[in-house]
Amino acid sequence: MSRIALEDQALGALLGLAAGDSMGMPTQMLSRSQVLSLFPELCWFQDGPQENPISVGLPAGRITDDTEQALMVANLLVAGHGSFDGRTFAEQLANWARIAERDGSEQLGPSSRRALDNILQGMSIESAGRWGATNGAAMRIAPVGIACRAESEVDLVNLVTEVAQVTHNTGLAISGASAVASFIAATLDGAHVEESLNFAIRAAKFGAQRGYYAPGPSLAARIEWAVDFCRLPDDDAFLDILDTLVGTGVATEQSVPAAFALIMRWPMNPWRVITEAARLGGDCDTIGAIAGAMAGAQTGIGAFPSNVLETIEQVNHLSLASLAQQLLQLRRGRERG
Repeated sequence: MSRIALEDQALGALLGLAAGDSMGMPTQMLSRSQVLSLFPELCWFQDGPQENPISVGLPAGRITDDTEQALMVANLLVAGHGSFDGRTFAEQLANWARIAERDGSEQLGPSSRRALDNILQGMSIESAGRWGATNGAAMRIAPVGIACRAESEVDLVNLVTEVAQVTHNTGLAISGASAVASFIAATLDGAHVEESLNFAIRAAKFGAQRGYYAPGPSLAARIEWAVDFCRLPDDDAFLDILDTLVGTGVATEQSVPAAFALIMRWPMNPWRVITEAARLGGDCDTIGAIAGAMAGAQTGIGAFPSNVLETIEQVNHLSLASLAQQLLQLRRGRERG
């Protein structure tokens, strides 16, 4: 099989992120049974339903904070020529939160809110996120995977740590974010899906040594355990296991392993990955964003329905192709360096 163009993979990762996020927008934080009742045939973007107080009234295809924060990270990486300014990110995130909460459209996650409050009270960037163990770091980390190579493991985890630590400076959160970024980076390096998974597990172990201690299981072990359920012959049984055993909450040790299980179940079908993520309920917009980014990197943009990119860009006024190119320029600059 011919090698997918790097440009297609990078754009596929950003599109998978945004499409997974927006597909999960109407079903986020509902139970799986509620989702299946409201959307028995979930195969395209949907408006936020009345039954969901978080997303009610939002139009089909609208992204949420998952993609918005990832785009903040991407633009800061581009502006910094590959370096990341945590202080500027904190300022941008605080401004975004004020506007979003005033409009009633979005709210920060618990870890990010606590960290920003700590910064406003004078705490250092390095200390403010010491209690952040939720999935906010993993949900916004895809641009690092596009901008870095997986073989440069130390550089990659260093950059992941810089991006994560503003709000999620714990070994648990950094481990999850390192796994996601490394999977994407390895995939763009040309690794097949099993090789990318191995890179991700190794990066998860390395990332777990960073940041402050947060009680919780090994992310590397949880990913391997969750991926084992891909062997189940029945799709519904597999998805039920993700819901009832692996978990779909905001905890890194739930949502990140669930995302890895989805991508390993359907590695060449990003649309299946994100629609099944949305059908899980729970923090499914984040699970979909993480899994969609990894799946899109694996297949490139050509594996998505032809009108997905146009829909996402029109609804949200984005230009993902341009940003993907700029992130690839950073990757190529690192290769030359």
